[in-house]
Amino acid sequence: MEQPLTSLETGTLAVISRLEGGHRFQNKMRVLGIREQKTIRLVAKHPFDGPVVVDVEGREMTIGRRMAGHIITAVPE
Repeated sequence: MEQPLTSLETGTLAVISRLEGGHRFQNKMRVLGIREQKTIRLVAKHPFDGPVVVDVEGREMTIGRRMAGHIITAVPE
């Protein structure tokens, strides 16, 4: 079942299905290493609609919650 990254529980591993957004958004995510078919783990969600911390291939990075909402993931069963 596909769902936005922001809907995952902290610590959940998922596979990125697609990036929903314009060309600039997709390029920015790909530069950060956030691409389709990569495994991503939600490390933390900051309160009050703050940013989220994700781990992609052993690298932790912080991205805005709105941007994270455009990263569509699938949790492997």
